[in-house]
Amino acid sequence: MIGHVSIGNSFYHCISYCLEDKKELSEEKKLALELKDHLQHKGRAEVLEYNKCFGNKYELTQQFKDVSKLSRRIEKPMLHLTLRLAPEDTLTKEQLREVGRECAKEFGIADHQYICVLHKDTKEQHIHIVANRVGFNGKVANDSNSYKRMSELCRRLEKKYGIQEVLSPRAFLPLKDRILPRHDSRKEKLKEDIQQTLKYASSYLAFERHMRKLGYKVLKGRGISFIDDKKVKIKGSEVGFSLMKIEKLLHQKQQHAMKSAGKEKNYDRDSQSISNSFKTEKQNEEKQGYSLDRPGETLVKEVLGAIGQLMNSEYEPDYIDPELQRIPQKKKKKSALRR
Repeated sequence: MIGHVSIGNSFYHCISYCLEDKKELSEEKKLALELKDHLQHKGRAEVLEYNKCFGNKYELTQQFKDVSKLSRRIEKPMLHLTLRLAPEDTLTKEQLREVGRECAKEFGIADHQYICVLHKDTKEQHIHIVANRVGFNGKVANDSNSYKRMSELCRRLEKKYGIQEVLSPRAFLPLKDRILPRHDSRKEKLKEDIQQTLKYASSYLAFERHMRKLGYKVLKGRGISFIDDKKVKIKGSEVGFSLMKIEKLLHQKQQHAMKSAGKEKNYDRDSQSISNSFKTEKQNEEKQGYSLDRPGETLVKEVLGAIGQLMNSEYEPDYIDPELQRIPQKKKKKSALRR
């Protein structure tokens, strides 16, 4: 069971909300939702109890205002209490009526004007109590420590009716119980969703957009908070992801991405430079061919030319070594002497 407490200065708006259907839904939309989720969106409110008051929203508002004038110092005479059961839990109307009475007693308004209303448009049973903080004796119900009182009331009602227990806020626990480790599946899910989103988001806007797609309402101010589909608000710091930490992680990702992009750009530029240099060298080779101006190519060409000439059968040398010419002459002289 989860409880909520608020105070205000307008009886009319709170009573209207509790007694009427949701204004943003048309008649066609109400019928469509009823067929879809099998809940009662048309005529969603059922008054379980009128306590020292009666009538429609206008009559109730006037009665509450008249009694609130008995106290001149009160600025916010309206008290709004909400009690919501877990989806798996159900209570009879009489049990819900009794829950409303115990809640009124806890907040000191059992003898004040109040209405207890059951809403039927959600899967979780929940009741609203709209009360006048000013009693018929002119005294005002004390609203101090209201959240702690609501938390303790919910724990007592859970045990009394055997319904699912919900963790009390740590601040309302005894000192010895605050140091015990606690598992909150709602916070664990939020933490996991934030971690997964930070893996893919490249900026804060992308991070917030993805969290909204997951069903969270993101509230950013000096810090950051998330409201899930059950209207439960959780601070980012409660799950280890403060606004400063989220922005720091996103900034680091951006810096890393910029460095990676710079390295790729330099690599592409160097590759293009090498490619251009290779193309230029190749073009120069094609233009120059085997130019005689290039080192070593003159000698190669001369050697190849000489070999080619020697290999040619029609080549006749113009020069004859004198030594080759003397040998036949010597042989002739010897032969002449022998004769």
